[in-house]
Amino acid sequence: MTHLTSPQIAVMFLGLGTVLGAARLLGELVKALKQPAVFGEILAGVLLGPTVLGAVYPELFATLFPREGNVAIVFEGLVTLAVTLFLLVAGMEVNLSAIWRQGRAASVVSVSGIVFPFVVGLSSAALFPGVLGREPGADRLVFALFFATALAISALPVIAKTLMDLNLYRSDLGMVVVAAAICDDLVGWIIFAVILGLMGSGDVGQGPTIGYTIGMTLAFTGLMLTAGRWIVHRILPLLQTRTGTGGGVLSFALTVALLCAAFTEWIGVHAIFGAFLFGVALGDSPRLREQTRATIDRFISFIFAPLFFASIGLRVNIVEHFDLLLVVVVLLIACLGKVIGCGVGARLGGMPWRESWAVGFGMNARGAMGIILGLLALQAGVIRERMFVALVVMALVTSLLSGPAMQRLLREEVARRFTTYLSPRAFLKPLEAPDRWQAIRTLADAAAAASGLDPQAVCTAVTARELAMGTGLGHGVAVPHARLDSIRDPILAVGVSRHGVDFDALDGTPARLIVLILTPARDSGAQLGILADIARTFSDPAAVNGVLEAGGFEEFRAAVDSRPGEPARA
Repeated sequence: MTHLTSPQIAVMFLGLGTVLGAARLLGELVKALKQPAVFGEILAGVLLGPTVLGAVYPELFATLFPREGNVAIVFEGLVTLAVTLFLLVAGMEVNLSAIWRQGRAASVVSVSGIVFPFVVGLSSAALFPGVLGREPGADRLVFALFFATALAISALPVIAKTLMDLNLYRSDLGMVVVAAAICDDLVGWIIFAVILGLMGSGDVGQGPTIGYTIGMTLAFTGLMLTAGRWIVHRILPLLQTRTGTGGGVLSFALTVALLCAAFTEWIGVHAIFGAFLFGVALGDSPRLREQTRATIDRFISFIFAPLFFASIGLRVNIVEHFDLLLVVVVLLIACLGKVIGCGVGARLGGMPWRESWAVGFGMNARGAMGIILGLLALQAGVIRERMFVALVVMALVTSLLSGPAMQRLLREEVARRFTTYLSPRAFLKPLEAPDRWQAIRTLADAAAAASGLDPQAVCTAVTARELAMGTGLGHGVAVPHARLDSIRDPILAVGVSRHGVDFDALDGTPARLIVLILTPARDSGAQLGILADIARTFSDPAAVNGVLEAGGFEEFRAAVDSRPGEPARA
């Protein structure tokens, strides 16, 4: 039986420790600069790979990261495991229910955001395959389909992080972007699963192998999104009751994700697709606690994700395979296709032009998803190193542009102070409510009484919005909200709970400060500004504790005004 020798084990651990340590270190440094950690993790691989270390000390590089032999096989297996688990986390971000609850705007953005860039990418690859780097011998159809998918897909984790950084994640604009990105990711990965089947068939469009693979892929997708979701929904309460912590759910998630990965690999599709679909089924269950979700995310993001992203730089010499013309062409086609497609779609969905373009730039981030697609295509021989480098650069640049572009487009809409709209008649201390639904009803009654609105209509609108996505910000703050046709100016109601109300916040803390926000349906800028101001004001737990100690409305307002949030300017 083949086994690792003692020197090989030493090299394996030395290489893994070096990669993981460098990736985590540079990832944290990049995060301190307010950028996604993935940039630092890829940079670590570039420094340790053939681009830098391989050029300066080739013997050391060859020793640490051998290209052949048992150590290389083990490293490749760990990287495959890492990317498979990363797709589990990406799938958990997909909230299928949110797609149906966002109405026309999200639906139109989603359709136009995947159809338009897909058509642009498909046409470009078909008309100019040489300019776009199709290698001699690569199948024209497979290359065109791959390039179109790479342009159509979005990076949901990067998009969600960008919206959180801009304090827009819980806003209606944020929900439109998230719902559209969810749909684009799901459709994009299904398309790419079919492309993987085409790449593995050896005979495009003919024979039983490709038909079997596509049929099984679609059947597995349908099963996981229906019966799979139902089973997971029933199992989660049992696990959470019997284990008492997130450990039981974590073990369950990893076990089933690996089994699903094995199945999709067996039917001819990459293992990542099985893990991704199970992640969708798991993450879509309302019984998965945000705290448990965060535990799974941290476990994978702190260990496996850095290993995978650093491995990208270990594979390719970035300098040697950097083609400036190809990089510029790919970047322009990617940006124009996604920004125009999603921007026009948002406008057709009824959003103002400025917000529509903000949606387009928000959806433009490709991040890790674009890199993973490129890596799989590189491994399958559809593209070569120079196209892979162009896709990596495109994914990083579009992710970097997303946040600043959205911030600049919305800069005039995020400078409102929520205290402007407070009323002593809609201030409740203490707020007595056993759960968030009763808290919403009580605050809706207070807001309606202070403004002459129908309390049932207010409660119904806010409840529907809460069902789409929980509004717990963390640090003991929640912001249930809705947009109404019947009002011209924002209306707020504030409740202070003695023991806290569970709004399913990411940090698991119950909300003691609950701000119900009603804004005009045609003035989403008001909602964006108020939500951003509340998020900035109470980003520090000490700020929450300070206002909770206020004895009445005037003391509460004075305590809030004493902690002005920094204006969110570009």
